[in-house]
Amino acid sequence: MFEASQFYQPAMQDILTAYGLVMEECRIQAFGSGLINATWKVSNGDKTYILQRINHQVFKKPALIAQNISAIGHYLDKHHPDYFFVQPVLTTDKQDMVITPEGEYFRLQPFVANSHSYDVVNNEQLAYEAARQFGRFTRLLSGIDTNEIQVTLPDFHNLTLRYAQFEQAVKQGNPARIAEAGNDINTIRRYKYLTEIFTSIQHSPYFKIRVMHHDTKISNVLFDADNKGICVIDLDTVMPGYFISDFGDMMRTYLSPASEEETDLSKVKVRKEYYTAIVNGYLSEMKDELSVTEQAHLVYAGQFMVYMQAIRFLTDYFNNDIYYGAKYEQHNLLRARNQLTLLESITQQEQTLSSVAAH
Repeated sequence: MFEASQFYQPAMQDILTAYGLVMEECRIQAFGSGLINATWKVSNGDKTYILQRINHQVFKKPALIAQNISAIGHYLDKHHPDYFFVQPVLTTDKQDMVITPEGEYFRLQPFVANSHSYDVVNNEQLAYEAARQFGRFTRLLSGIDTNEIQVTLPDFHNLTLRYAQFEQAVKQGNPARIAEAGNDINTIRRYKYLTEIFTSIQHSPYFKIRVMHHDTKISNVLFDADNKGICVIDLDTVMPGYFISDFGDMMRTYLSPASEEETDLSKVKVRKEYYTAIVNGYLSEMKDELSVTEQAHLVYAGQFMVYMQAIRFLTDYFNNDIYYGAKYEQHNLLRARNQLTLLESITQQEQTLSSVAAH
């Protein structure tokens, strides 16, 4: 039944009523480890749902997310009906979201029975399966008109902009913090050529704009009892982009045994066997979709994403942690150093890693 101690939301009665549910007959529990949207598991008899409150401070136009999911759902129903796609539950008046009088956005989705997810990639097979699922998602949507898919986070992976914001923060940010990060600033500037490669990609006819997920951490894949991938989830960031966003984010979050929160930088390193798993999983679906030039930029994809995240952490540190927040004084500085360590490791092994996709 409803557990007030675990969840309190004055508008919950109206939200559930909009979906034809009675709050007193539901069991509601906080669910998952996501940091952006608040998520709950709602059980009602033999039916179970996932309820999410969309963070409209991050996603300024939540209606665009619903529009994208609807367009993708219709396309997959028509062209790839066998693909398991989690469609939102419609309200009793056929809406795909509930908007409260306070201006908050809620959506309800069916809970996928006999599925589970992971927060950490702890074996190569998981990396392979996740990469295969993200590759499959993009491949199946290769025929959709990307003009139908809206940009939900403008400039989300615009490295040129992120670098400009970094330089601005170096000029205008917290002087004490800037002074203690001189070596880190120099490292960021030493890798500026990665920004120039991104600019060339934006002007290259060999890099295709596709429907990309843009948030390919392992927790956004559902697995079955045999740890085979079922589908990808959390489609808020799905929008047009380059393959380097998805492939690069998998490298960023799967390669190292240590997360971006690790402060012992000796633990931050590249596991080549995990890179091989990512490549094999992704190319099992995308090899015929990617141009020769794109395939030559697989390692760059990881450099691109890791570098951009390092820039964003350091920029936020100079700006007094206004975006990511901080649990301790040097939190974002150490996050940035973590990512720069991973970038150095990828770059040092660039030639070895590049040989993986060649086989």
